[in-house]
Amino acid sequence: MAPSKSSERIEYVVEGGHRLSGEIEPSGNKNAALPIIAGALVTDQPVELTNVPRIRDVEALIELIKTLGVEAEWTGPNALRIHARTVQPTQLDPILCAQIRASILLAGPVLARCGNITLPPPGGDVIGRRRLDSHFLALRQLGAEITLDQDFTFTTNGLIGADVFLDEPSVTATENALCAAVAAKGTTVLRNCASEPHVQDLAHFLNGMGAKITGIGSNCMTIEGGLPLGGTSFRIGPDHIEVGSLIGLAAATNSDLRIKNAGVEHLRSTLMGFEKLGIVCQIEGDDLIIASGQAKKIQPDFGGHVPKIEDQPWPAFPADTMSIAIVTATQCEGMVLMFEKMFESRMFFVDKLIGMGARIVLCDPHRAVISGPAQLRGSRLESPDIRAGMAMLIAAMAADGTSTINNAQQIERGYERIDERLNAIGARIKRIPARD
Repeated sequence: MAPSKSSERIEYVVEGGHRLSGEIEPSGNKNAALPIIAGALVTDQPVELTNVPRIRDVEALIELIKTLGVEAEWTGPNALRIHARTVQPTQLDPILCAQIRASILLAGPVLARCGNITLPPPGGDVIGRRRLDSHFLALRQLGAEITLDQDFTFTTNGLIGADVFLDEPSVTATENALCAAVAAKGTTVLRNCASEPHVQDLAHFLNGMGAKITGIGSNCMTIEGGLPLGGTSFRIGPDHIEVGSLIGLAAATNSDLRIKNAGVEHLRSTLMGFEKLGIVCQIEGDDLIIASGQAKKIQPDFGGHVPKIEDQPWPAFPADTMSIAIVTATQCEGMVLMFEKMFESRMFFVDKLIGMGARIVLCDPHRAVISGPAQLRGSRLESPDIRAGMAMLIAAMAADGTSTINNAQQIERGYERIDERLNAIGARIKRIPARD
């Protein structure tokens, strides 16, 4: 089999020290597009999606659903048509599944549609163990039998609504449970579920197909299952993690940026976190303006104590923005404690920032103390995951000199044409094939 675009290895060569200026619009939410693409398989009617990000993870998931006999085609730059006229629960490509975490999102929709599916282990970012137990718990309570060998096999004689309490508010487990529950007979109450903007998008999408989901945006949703599901048209919302990345980029490079159509209703915790770093954004309608020349002075807690930024389940500060906040803090005056609670390996990328000149003490796998500002130097870097890769790109753009980011295809798993879009507002990023 010829290598797919999603397996292409690339590098970014970044000339640092340039200020950016102008307008930029965030792509559609990656973490909404993936479950919605999977969720389109619960109906045999066509689905039209717009504002779909053309990124590696999306392309890989499209390749996967095509192997199930599903029709999927791009009808515009960011418009996708999916028609799961038939779904054949064949053996999925383990190489494709290993490229993305999102392959696990096929469990609920295909189980609901076909009654069985076998999934190779999902891949994705190298940020520590990512449990699947919540998926198994939810689907078992809805009537699935699960066997675990080298692959995961899900079967059912018919899904039935249930009162489901997730052992953690897992985003993808919530999404799998939603897709299974809309096809189950009877009512499902999903408790301790995730409520992120992308989970809300999936629920609204399913409702557009004829499902009846209430409690959207809360940690308890009720699903009236077994209703007829038809086709629909749906627009993916803006990616609030990309917006957070652009805020950090503007601050670290002392740039003037207007982020168009930023989805400000989902940015409260993000803006609060950056305000602790002394970065204030102005809201104009649905646009966000970050001005240059800000003090960027870290705000101490009352009594002069070292402040803390910590991630928690939505609507608190997003875990996926933590890497961005860390690199931004290296360019701010003062000291701050960053507390990453979700993944035990996500913070290990800070050794690359330390090599660039950042003053960071990694206390343990979950906590780091950053003291700034520090003049960063160009360096040779490697992206271990999507968000750390974007953080390194921000560091490289703020640094003195030229940096090379290896494994930059990881960044493109989550950020659409990021080199082109940033170059259009003043960045100097060259995208080249990776050297052996």
